Amino acid sequence: MYYNPYEQTRNQNVNTQYMTLVDPFVVNRLRSVVGKDLVVETTKDTIRGVLVDVQPDHIALSAGNDSTFFVRIQQIVSIMPV
Repeated sequence: MYYNPYEQTRNQNVNTQYMTLVDPFVVNRLRSVVGKDLVVETTKDTIRGVLVDVQPDHIALSAGNDSTFFVRIQQIVSIMPV
């Protein structure tokens, strides 16, 4: 008989927990510039817009023309006020 160590886990109710890294210093600094025009450099692109919202894991930037960008804080390389 073949023994599968994961079979017991699959048949039980398993609680899934999601985790994210939070950098409280970056979040605090970002909250101090809500409503200001920023240039945000990410690992992929550079975005310019008004900082609308800050959450522990992401920010929201309004770039005009009804465009809102949601950027994960872990992907931010630098932030520059304009």
